[in-house]
Amino acid sequence: MAVYTQVPAEALSAFLARYDVGELVSAKGIAEGVENSNYLVDTTRGRFILTLYEKRVDAGDLPYFMGLLDHLDAKGLSVPPAIKDREGIAIQTLEGRPACLIKFLSGVSLSHPTPAQAEAAARAMADMHIALADFPHDRPNSMGVDSWRPLFQRCGHSLDQIAPGLYDDLGAALDRILTAWPRTGFDRCAIHADLFPDNVLMLGDRVTGLIDFYFASTDIRIYDLAVMHSAWSFDACGATYHAEVGDALLRGYQSRFPLAPHETAAFPLLASGACIRFALSRAFDWLNTPADALVTRKDPLAYVRRLHHYERMSRIA
Repeated sequence: MAVYTQVPAEALSAFLARYDVGELVSAKGIAEGVENSNYLVDTTRGRFILTLYEKRVDAGDLPYFMGLLDHLDAKGLSVPPAIKDREGIAIQTLEGRPACLIKFLSGVSLSHPTPAQAEAAARAMADMHIALADFPHDRPNSMGVDSWRPLFQRCGHSLDQIAPGLYDDLGAALDRILTAWPRTGFDRCAIHADLFPDNVLMLGDRVTGLIDFYFASTDIRIYDLAVMHSAWSFDACGATYHAEVGDALLRGYQSRFPLAPHETAAFPLLASGACIRFALSRAFDWLNTPADALVTRKDPLAYVRRLHHYERMSRIA
């Protein structure tokens, strides 16, 4: 979440008048994240999230995202569907951007999840995958394996501005991963593709919400778990692996959805791919984020360090 587009109070009040949500009391920009502009909105009838979709999110994909959230909500999962206005419309326009008013979920995201919290979150991911088994729509993964080489090339030798030798390091790892990447033989479904700790809301050890589905797509199901494992199992700089958290994630997921032997064998490779994906997207953002954006750039080297961990696991296996 972030703020790229400023919304005047007058424009927001007019926007809210389309809904049965009461009158505007306050709105505060949310600085975390890098994708969209987000506001915490309080009205006389409750609290909501306002999201304005920026250039990286294709407006044509929004019906897919909204349909997926409606599907999960109908199955009883704690997700934040878009609220429809009095005419039944969920996707609006505000300040020249596609925009949605979204259900607010209670809970907090975690900076340092415990093993018990990780286990609960992984169970929630598995429940999500089970609920999506009959989701009828398909969307290619815009940040999937076929995007990594082009993104690496767009960053180019500017990667060495982030760290000397980073271009060669990531280029060699990318070659290894793309050569070994599984193209067949793995279960595919709609996945979240970005289930970091800040996209899981919790109260104590209980999951109260899965949020921020704007990378959701059809891909290898266990790749979703690999993304989660790479995001949850390390300290913030990626230097220290917390095995107790990583093991809890795998245990929690498998309590609902056991891994097949070939999925277990491929897991370090899939996690290495997740690290490449986030190292490259963070590097691109690091090199291209507007100076005046209310957003915190994220360190791509934290994922390079994670990548080296999973590559060591692959060699040991």
